[in-house]
Amino acid sequence: MPPLQEVVLAEPRGFCAGVDRAIEIVERALRKFGAPIYVRHEIVHNTYVVSDLKARGAVFIEDLAEVPPGATLVFSAHGVSRAVQQEAQARGFQIFDATCPLVSKVHVEVAKLAQEGYEFLMIGHKGHPEVEGTMGQLDHGIHLIEDVDDVARVQPAQTAKLAVVTQTTLSVDDAAHILAAVRARFPQVREPKQQDICYATQNRQDAVKLLSPQVDVLIVVGSPTSSNSNRLRELATKLGTPAYMVDSAAELQSGWFEGVARVGLTAGASAPEVLVQQVLERIKALGATAVRRMEGVQETVKFPLPKGLRLDEAA
Repeated sequence: MPPLQEVVLAEPRGFCAGVDRAIEIVERALRKFGAPIYVRHEIVHNTYVVSDLKARGAVFIEDLAEVPPGATLVFSAHGVSRAVQQEAQARGFQIFDATCPLVSKVHVEVAKLAQEGYEFLMIGHKGHPEVEGTMGQLDHGIHLIEDVDDVARVQPAQTAKLAVVTQTTLSVDDAAHILAAVRARFPQVREPKQQDICYATQNRQDAVKLLSPQVDVLIVVGSPTSSNSNRLRELATKLGTPAYMVDSAAELQSGWFEGVARVGLTAGASAPEVLVQQVLERIKALGATAVRRMEGVQETVKFPLPKGLRLDEAA
């Protein structure tokens, strides 16, 4: 096999509109109100982004008891439960909600259908903050489904009014597989009008499906806690392409590229382009002589910022 020759960049890759918005909310709050700005949970699941914001005065907390009275608090892009919202309001913080609007859409759907008497099956990963936030919209009547086996085990109190929702950052194929099992057991189940898996998750997975057969190895830039980044690595592996996930260029191992002519490079929706470029430079240092951009979907989605963060308004 020829030596390392080419790096193929996935399109699209990296930041999505929800991540862009969440980071900008923290940056604007820091500029407008000054440090410290408290953030409930990591604003997005990326080590570089969180470290950068920490250095500028963001304080990341899990327990609202750590936030002093009168402070400014930002909810992370993953969303929070109603209990967390209510506690934050009761404590009198100035709150900016950086929940991704596509996650908020799921919360609204759950609240609306719950009033109509629906129970819910939520397809997602236990312990993920987005899942905790969505399931925490209700006190009861929402059941977590992690795999097809859970579909067989779940026992809703009734099935006449049953709806399904999903975490926005799942594997599209895995979610479809689980959803098929849900439909088979509960034929009357109500599904969302538009799928809950977000456009950016879908687009990045579609790009990996196109890219994987063209390359000998795939590098995914993303942090271990990032659900959508993990799914990209898993997807390539399922398609038969060796794949590795790195948080930074320092984690690349030269052994991964032995006997490799073509490397694919992508990034999860919470990984900044600066990291992609650093990884690219390291792969070039290992011998790659050409870089090619894949054809791909051009994303134009933008989400508005919450009121009160315009920098031309008096603080």
